[in-house]
Amino acid sequence: MATHLVSNQERISLCETLDRVLNKGAVVAGEIVISVADIDLIYLGLQLTLTSVETANEIKLTLRPRHPAGLPQGGA
Repeated sequence: MATHLVSNQERISLCETLDRVLNKGAVVAGEIVISVADIDLIYLGLQLTLTSVETANEIKLTLRPRHPAGLPQGGA
């Protein structure tokens, strides 16, 4: 008969993990280059800051408006 041991390590739920990340903040950066026959066609650079609005205000992070880049902000 097999015995199952329960570890004493703390178990953290997804919600708790997300709460910790939003309270502290996280920065993700990456690059993707799409090439065909050793010719670079597309370059994508990404810099993402993940934090709560409250934390962003505390560290004086500049928040940008939520309109798509390159599109007029007015009507249709």
